[in-house]
Amino acid sequence: MSRPSISEVSALIADYRKHRVGDLADLMSRKADLLERIAANSPGDTEAAEVAAIARDRADALKGAD
Repeated sequence: MSRPSISEVSALIADYRKHRVGDLADLMSRKADLLERIAANSPGDTEAAEVAAIARDRADALKGAD
């Protein structure tokens, strides 16, 4: 898994600023993807892994609510 680029993170933040209600599940999924990539590139960082897992659980819950 490659480390997220600054442009990927910036694009996600920009999309958060202009998101619509229906886009929340997609945004959370993208956020979880980025956090999982950060955690994968930070071996031994248990906090990064925990945050990524929480984000993935939230994204999956939102997808299930559709």
